[in-house]
Amino acid sequence: MNTLNPEYKICSSCIMDTSDPHITFNENCECDYCQNFKSTILPEWKYGESRMDELMAVAEKIKKEGIGKDFDCIIGLSGGLDSSYVAHVVKNIMGLRPLLLHVDAGWNTDQAVENIEKLVDGLGLDLYTEVINWEEMKDLQVAILKSQIPDQDIPQDTAFFSGLYKFARKHKIKYVLTGGNHSTECCREPDEWGAYPGIDSILINDIHDKFGKRPLKDFPIVDILRYKIFYRYIYGMEVFRPLNYVRYIKSEAEDILHQLYGWKKFQHKHHESRFTRFYEDYWMPKKFGYEKRRAHFSSLIMTGQMDRKTALERLSKPELSDEFLIKEFDYVANKLDLTHDELEEIFKGENKTYANYKNKKFLIGIGANIMRFLGLEKRLFR
Repeated sequence: MNTLNPEYKICSSCIMDTSDPHITFNENCECDYCQNFKSTILPEWKYGESRMDELMAVAEKIKKEGIGKDFDCIIGLSGGLDSSYVAHVVKNIMGLRPLLLHVDAGWNTDQAVENIEKLVDGLGLDLYTEVINWEEMKDLQVAILKSQIPDQDIPQDTAFFSGLYKFARKHKIKYVLTGGNHSTECCREPDEWGAYPGIDSILINDIHDKFGKRPLKDFPIVDILRYKIFYRYIYGMEVFRPLNYVRYIKSEAEDILHQLYGWKKFQHKHHESRFTRFYEDYWMPKKFGYEKRRAHFSSLIMTGQMDRKTALERLSKPELSDEFLIKEFDYVANKLDLTHDELEEIFKGENKTYANYKNKKFLIGIGANIMRFLGLEKRLFR
């Protein structure tokens, strides 16, 4: 808490604060994230209770359309909790025949790899691994680092989602089932915290044109507007989030996956990726002053899975030790063919935002507002 800043405010219910420059509070100092959860998300979600009929109706629809096909849906599997648990739900509760797709962008932790192997064996499902061209991935990641924007997971997110959508389209798999959910993600971090809303090919290409060194010939980029329009309405692809229709409690899901498959839990969200772990635990808080755990913990507070005191105590200290993170700094630099001093120079450079580059954020914002108006998106986007 920044007690030296008289303008500083923190929500009385969760732990979102004025590090989000657009946050607002009511007369009880309850933030608009909490208000949105109560008024917009909770009435429909209802903690996933009494939604089994809805879930099974979707399952029957997918089964019917999948008759005669090798697979009736596809799941992007990272080895993290959400995607792992959705694979369990889709196979064992919905009774579907999913293909598991893992997009390898070069940053898997050993634990993530082991979790994927255990799930595949335990569920008896087929896994296909799409390996991203590392030289292109590396070049784009260095370009994004040099751009000085906080959105440092753009290369991985683009690879994961674009790779999944392109693979599904190529193999004519209509239904994409994801681990997106209200239980652990109802509080979306603001754009300023490095949460650029979707794949923006204009932004990616402008940054890469300025700082990249090699053409992106194989790197998959499915622009968000192309996906929202062509993939949905021309190719007929549909995205469904099963975890919103079942009881999904983080600690319970971790225990179930461990007991059934030997799956091992991570210390924190997104720790299945070595780069994301480094970016969220070191780069973002130390360079930009933003702490994504604030949104992660606030989601758990809103959904009754963490108390506010515990969240504040955990936020008061780093998730990982300084010694460990310094070693990770050198690991990241070496993997990206940078010296320690070169990565340090980038780290100390002048901070910028997506607004310093060509982008279609305005159009994406319009799309997000339309989705909220239509009830297709419940979270706050800003």
